[in-house]
Amino acid sequence: MANYAIGDLQGCYQEFQALLLHVDFNPSKDHLYLVGDIVARGPDSLACLDYLYTHQDSITVTLGNHDLHLIANYLLNKPANPKDKLAALLSSEKLPAYIAMLQQQPLALWLKQEQVFISHAGLNPAWSIKQALQYAQFAQNCYQGADASDYFKHMYEQHPAVWNDQLTDFEQFRYIVNYFTRMRFLTLDEQLELTFKGGIADSNAMIPWFKHPRFNTFKKHIVFGHWAALEGITNHANIHALDTGCVWGGAMTLLELKNKQRFSINSANSI
Repeated sequence: MANYAIGDLQGCYQEFQALLLHVDFNPSKDHLYLVGDIVARGPDSLACLDYLYTHQDSITVTLGNHDLHLIANYLLNKPANPKDKLAALLSSEKLPAYIAMLQQQPLALWLKQEQVFISHAGLNPAWSIKQALQYAQFAQNCYQGADASDYFKHMYEQHPAVWNDQLTDFEQFRYIVNYFTRMRFLTLDEQLELTFKGGIADSNAMIPWFKHPRFNTFKKHIVFGHWAALEGITNHANIHALDTGCVWGGAMTLLELKNKQRFSINSANSI
């Protein structure tokens, strides 16, 4: 039995299957944790979701921004961005079942045995793991509840700069979701910076979230995706970046969670 985490699929089904074959993944005894962004931009989001649906008892997803966007568009009856290449998925008769499956997935996980925290974008330095899981559960209750559509309507409004008790439930939801699914950089006064998407060396006015001093002595492991420009490198032995840009011609990366061994398969579009 083995537990694995895998980086952003983004519709790259061919590489996903090649990587599972490479590590001899067995859904009858192994478990796979996907860090989110299952869909969008790649060639076969439908096949990716079909595989997850078929093997959902042995797969857990921490939702990413593209996954939440898919759910939002479905519930709000909004068209998809053509760049996301979702036409086949959106015309599938199984789409409602896939959406329901995604809505049941969490934003964050703590695996006690492996001492691993997993989310799509990482861990807000201001939060303990216990706090992060509590915030994730609040957001999960929002997007799984009867009024989920109302929360998705407010998801794209301005990010609250600071957390306080005066925030509405909609603002709290947005604040939490942004940290779990969109975080890359923090400003020097430790606020979330949501516009810059480059690599670590590209800016002196902000820091990558994992370069916050809190993580200098952090002993537990963090597994995340979302940030292809990192190319899998954080220079922290216990902070594991798994989005290595498969959809952009890079690679797809998997981490065996017990021994923290990495495996990668080059993108079919690599040069």
